[in-house]
This record gives sequence, structure tokens and C-alpha cells, in this order.
Amino acid sequence: MTAGDEVAAAARALVGVRFRAQGRDPALGLDCVGVAVAALRAAGVSVAVRGDYSLRSARWVVDDEPGGVVRCAGDAPGDVLLLRIDATQLHVAVRTDGGIVHADAGLRRVVERPGALGWPIVAAWRVAGNER
Repeated sequence: MTAGDEVAAAARALVGVRFRAQGRDPALGLDCVGVAVAALRAAGVSVAVRGDYSLRSARWVVDDEPGGVVRCAGDAPGDVLLLRIDATQLHVAVRTDGGIVHADAGLRRVVERPGALGWPIVAAWRVAGNER
């Protein structure tokens, strides 16, 4: 199993966790950034992210790269995607082999969304050493 497969599997294991704005602990709830952080950490990747973002900006790290990941195209399972939902809102998700896992504020939980993204990728990161 590749590091990307481990991140994707860890993200899938979070499906059903309740939504919580600024949430970083699966036992208490996660937001979109929290899903990515929890999946990366479960796969053994140490990441630190900014806490000063709002749901309107979903600030993952546009200018900074968290340790343990590198920029990529976002086309492999386990890649962390920064997506543009609309002109003023960004969203973070983890790519799986069949879609994405993300925290859905409307559904109030972490879900897996199958199929094509439907949103453009602004930036993407992959576990360092897992480049292809």
C-alpha cells in the first residue's frame, strides 16, 4: 500500500464523523481542513496548519506547504485538494480512487462523494516521497 493509499483509506475511515467548524479531533467533529489533517496524521504524516481561517476561505495553506507533503496535480488517491467551490469560497478534500472525502457543512458530517470533482482544483499536495 502506498502512502497515498493510506491517506485515502484514513479519510474513508472518517466518513460519518460529525461536522464541526474548526474541528481537528474526529471524536469531537471535523471541518474540511480537519479531515485532511486527520487523514494525513493517521497515515503517519505530521502536518501543522493555520488556525486563522474561515469557512469562506477554507485556508489550508495556499502560500505555505505543510511539512511532509509536496505540490502535485491532484490526480492520485490520497492527494489533498484545495478546490474552488465558487468565486469566494475554497474547500479542502482528500482524493480517493472513486471521488473525494470531505466535510459537508450542509449534511453536517464527513462524506465520500463519488465521481468527477465538479469543482476546479486550485492547488494539491501529495505525501512527500509518494510522487509518481
